[in-house]
Amino acid sequence: MRASHEFSPVFDENSEILILGSFPSVKSRQESFFYANPQNRFWKLMAQLLNESTPKDTQDKIAMLKKHKIALWDVIESCDIVGSSDSSISNVVPVDISQILSRANIIKVYANGGKAFELYNKYLYPKTQLEITKLPSTSPANAGYSFDKLLSEWKKILE
Repeated sequence: MRASHEFSPVFDENSEILILGSFPSVKSRQESFFYANPQNRFWKLMAQLLNESTPKDTQDKIAMLKKHKIALWDVIESCDIVGSSDSSISNVVPVDISQILSRANIIKVYANGGKAFELYNKYLYPKTQLEITKLPSTSPANAGYSFDKLLSEWKKILE
């Protein structure tokens, strides 16, 4: 099924860290915001890393990220995808990342998972020339990583 990314990135002119996912899950596409699946550990993980309370709604999530100079988006603008499965992604159209890079001072880029890392390097790195660091996916499909192991790996964003 062909799907498009229909919500905006989170960032402002103070953003220094950019976290990129691959493409929104079915639940995130329905809710029109990042990591909407309650089983996804992203928001709990970010709150713990940033020493914040876990945000309850979209406005709290945006405020937390901006407070800590973190931008959030995905690598893919549109693609063919089955459900929420990264492994099924094909016929990728990448996002126009220049809208963030031209307005924010991004100094570090991180991938939330292997697919985001792979697709960034294929489609966006040639344009940005910004290296990306791969972090383990916060997706519930990444059951091999406990929350504590994710937390340990994701601490890199604070360095």
